[in-house]
Amino acid sequence: MVSIPQRLLGEALLISAEKTPDKTAIIVKGEEYTYSQLREGAERFASHLQQSGIKRGDRIAIYMNNSWQSVVALYGVTLSGALFLMINPQTKANKLHYILEDSGSRILIAEGRLRNEFIKALECSNDVFKIILSGGVISLDSIPTVDFNEILSETNEIVLSQDVIPNDLASLIYTSGSTGFPKGVMMSHQNMVFATWSLIEYLRLSDGDRILLIIPLAFDYGLYQLLMSVTIGGTLIIEQSFAFPSTVYKSIEKNRPTVFPAVPTIYAMMIATNKKSGLSFDCIKKVTNTAAALPADTIPDLKKVFPNALIFKMYGLTECKRVCYLEPELIDEKPGSVGKAIPGTEVFLLSAEGKPVPTGEPGILHVRGPHVMLGYWNNEKLSKEMLKPGLLPYERVLCSNDWFTMDEDGMLYFQGRNDDIIKTRGEKVSPKEVENAIYNIDGVKEVAIVGTPDEIMGESIVAFVTMYDSVELAEKSIQRECMANLEIFMVPSKVIFLESMPKSMNGKIDKKVLIEKLSENGK
Repeated sequence: MVSIPQRLLGEALLISAEKTPDKTAIIVKGEEYTYSQLREGAERFASHLQQSGIKRGDRIAIYMNNSWQSVVALYGVTLSGALFLMINPQTKANKLHYILEDSGSRILIAEGRLRNEFIKALECSNDVFKIILSGGVISLDSIPTVDFNEILSETNEIVLSQDVIPNDLASLIYTSGSTGFPKGVMMSHQNMVFATWSLIEYLRLSDGDRILLIIPLAFDYGLYQLLMSVTIGGTLIIEQSFAFPSTVYKSIEKNRPTVFPAVPTIYAMMIATNKKSGLSFDCIKKVTNTAAALPADTIPDLKKVFPNALIFKMYGLTECKRVCYLEPELIDEKPGSVGKAIPGTEVFLLSAEGKPVPTGEPGILHVRGPHVMLGYWNNEKLSKEMLKPGLLPYERVLCSNDWFTMDEDGMLYFQGRNDDIIKTRGEKVSPKEVENAIYNIDGVKEVAIVGTPDEIMGESIVAFVTMYDSVELAEKSIQRECMANLEIFMVPSKVIFLESMPKSMNGKIDKKVLIEKLSENGK
C-alpha cells in the first residue's frame, strides 16, 4: 500500500491517528489524550464550523491559553478548510479588536476568563458572527455564543474540504509592526508543512520524542512544537507558561520529556537554580533556543542543567519561521554562531545597496525557500519592502533587515537589527505601540521607546519621557498604565524622565542619542 504524502497542515493529525490511534498525543494538567481522541475532537469541531457556514479561506481567531481545547480548536479549524489566528491571551482589548477587524475573522474561539477583554474588543465588530466559549457561559445580545464542550458532543459528519490546496492560506500569524499596528504574516499550508518537516529533520526528531511546551501557541516557536509533535506522532506535554518554575520542574520529573524548547530568560533562571540547588534533568535529550541569542558563556552552565542534551542554537523570524541552526556538535567550536540555513533553504548576505558581500564582511540577511511567507495581510506596501526580487524570474526572497557576517564554512553570526523592532523575552515589540500607550497618559509631553542589550532578555525596554511643566509622574505610575493596556512583555523595565528630548535636524526625536546616554551611564 502506498502511503499518501502530507500536503495540508491538518493531514498530519489524520496520518498519526491512523498509525497510532491509542498513543498519547497530548498531556495537559495530568490528563492524557490519545491521537484518536484528538482526531475525533478536531473532526467534530470542523463539522460544527462547516455547519455554521465556514468556508475555505475564512478566518477564525483562537484567543486562548495553552490547553487541550486550544489544540482541538486549531486542528478543527484547519480540517474545516478555514485558516486560524492564534492570539496571545495577554492581548488587550484594543489590539484584539484591531486584529479581529484587520483579519475579518468570522468566529472567535475564546476562554471565559478572558471575557473582559474580548467583550470590549467585540464592540462595533463588523465580521464576527459567533463566539465559541470554553470554561464559562456568557450571553451577548449582538453575537450568539456556543459552549465549546457541547460541540465536542455533536455527531455531525465532517466533509473534509476537497477545495483546499497547499497554496491556500493555513494561518495568519500576527506580529508587532514598526507602525504600532500588528501585521498578519500570511503562511500557506505549503509554507507550514515544509517548515515543520525541515525542523523535524535538523532536530533529529522521531515518534519517541516527548516535547515540553511552555511557550504560548500564539508565538510561532510554541505553535511549531505542537505541529512537529503531531507530525512525528510524538507526545506534547503542555504547560501554560514558565510563570511557576516549580510546577514545570515537577512536570519534567513526572512526564519525562525528551525535548525542551525555551528562550534565554528561562534558561537564565534555570542556570541560577542549578547553581543554588544543583537542578538538572537527565531525561532531556534536545534543548532548543530561539528569539534572543543564547550567550556563548552560558553554554557550559546549560550543560549542567541538561547533562545528556544536544543544544541547538537557532535564529528565525515569523516571516519564514526559521532561518538557520547550529549543529550541537559545533557549539564549542563556533559558540558565537547561529549556524547554517535549515534543510531545503538558502541564505545569503547583501550590502545595503543590494550587492553580495565578501566572507567575514557584514551584510543584510536574505532568505530563500518554500518557507518564506506569501506577504502581510492587507499590507501590500510592507510586503514589497520585505519580499525582494529573487534569483529566478518572479521569485521573491525575504529580506530579514538583520545584519550578519558569514565565515568561510557558511556559518552565520548575528551583528544587529536594521529596523526599529525590539526583541525581548522572545517576543517582538513595536516601540510605536508602547509610545502610543504612554502618550495616552495625562501630562505626558513626549515619549521615546528604545531597546538596550540585555544578556537574559535579549533586549530590555526603556522609556524616555518628558512631561508638561506643571505635571509630575512617577515611574511606577507609567508602568502601571502600560500594564493595563499592553501585554506584560511590552511594559518598560525602566522609565527615564528628561527635561527635553534630543532632536535631529528635521525635528524628530533622536533615538541614537538616547541609546548613547544609556551606554554612557551604564543603564
